[in-house]
Amino acid sequence: MISVENVSKNFVLHNQGGTTIPVMAGASLHVAKGECVALVGASGAGKSTLMRMIYGNYLTAAGRIMVGDVDVAQAAPREVIALRRRTLGYVSQFLRVVPRVPTLDVVAEPLLLTGTGQEQARAQAAELLARLNIPERLWGLSPTTFSGGEQQRVNIARGFAFAYPALLLDEPTASLDPTNRAVVLGMIKEAKARGAAIIGIFHDHAARDDICDRQVDVTRFTPGLAA
Repeated sequence: MISVENVSKNFVLHNQGGTTIPVMAGASLHVAKGECVALVGASGAGKSTLMRMIYGNYLTAAGRIMVGDVDVAQAAPREVIALRRRTLGYVSQFLRVVPRVPTLDVVAEPLLLTGTGQEQARAQAAELLARLNIPERLWGLSPTTFSGGEQQRVNIARGFAFAYPALLLDEPTASLDPTNRAVVLGMIKEAKARGAAIIGIFHDHAARDDICDRQVDVTRFTPGLAA
């Protein structure tokens, strides 16, 4: 479902005379349907960089990134947008939303964009928010006013609202208490059971051991760090 083949990435420092820094070379990994793969490695090894290339936020210098039948490395912007709408979900560490939009609508948006009726989308959003223990009195407020843990749970609800065939998870349990951590791990297991291909970054080692089928150490793709 997700296939990364010989991918490289450089950063160009335009404010330092165009200096080029190679940050990844020869990255390759494959994730099947129903599989969860953890990206591991030291801080700065390129875990987040690889995730952002898969999602299409960063351009690659070389290689292919197939998500389904779309090569993200070569896809036009409209193709990347379509991929994100129906195929590739992403739960980042930080919630970024339009100010003043109610939390219920923030979570319902992915469903509305894929053709779900408003009433059903809002009902499904309400179920997710309740499951993640976001008090109903907050659903009509913008999540920009919430605590860090509440924002993370809203982000997770939004990321799991639509049944994406592929998911990218960046520290999904980082700011959660034990109760909500257990809820999120259950949601990830359910996504695996329905066949979602998942790539995640988990500094929570117990969570990683619980839900991931294997690990890929990105250090071996990092110039200067690879053995």
